[in-house]
Amino acid sequence: MSIAPAVQKYLSKQNIQYDVVTHAPTTSSTRTAEASRISGDRLAKTVVLRHENGYILAVLPASHHVRLSELRRRLSGPVELACEAEIDRLFPDCVHGAIPPVGQCYGLPLIVDSSIEMEPDIYMEAGDHETLLHMDHAQFTHLMAQARHGHFSEKLSAVADASIVWG
Repeated sequence: MSIAPAVQKYLSKQNIQYDVVTHAPTTSSTRTAEASRISGDRLAKTVVLRHENGYILAVLPASHHVRLSELRRRLSGPVELACEAEIDRLFPDCVHGAIPPVGQCYGLPLIVDSSIEMEPDIYMEAGDHETLLHMDHAQFTHLMAQARHGHFSEKLSAVADASIVWG
């Protein structure tokens, strides 16, 4: 599949410069980072949330997990994980579970964790389980300029491989 058509079109329209990186098929962002031999701190993963105002995408490093209690505070209301059926409907041109952190092209707002914004370059899902997009810090910053920003994640321990902390 490679890059989801909606993502490719949006990045082109925004003049975002990126490289395409292929990797062996994986089933989680942590495994994608390992397969691609990149730091999980530099791989942007996307968590789809249901909020009282609709859906929102949380973008954070693959090496971190979401603190839902912090997102509830930042978004001033209830926040839950979207179910798989909802996610599949929101991203019809993506393979199940391979959600790019480019909500703008799907009409979805973003909240970006500040920890990923410290990285010199970023990798992200392109819409399948075998392709990443790689861009420098300036391109990522431009891409996320309209998003909300804040700190709502914690680094995973060496033993843990969770993506969510309920709190």
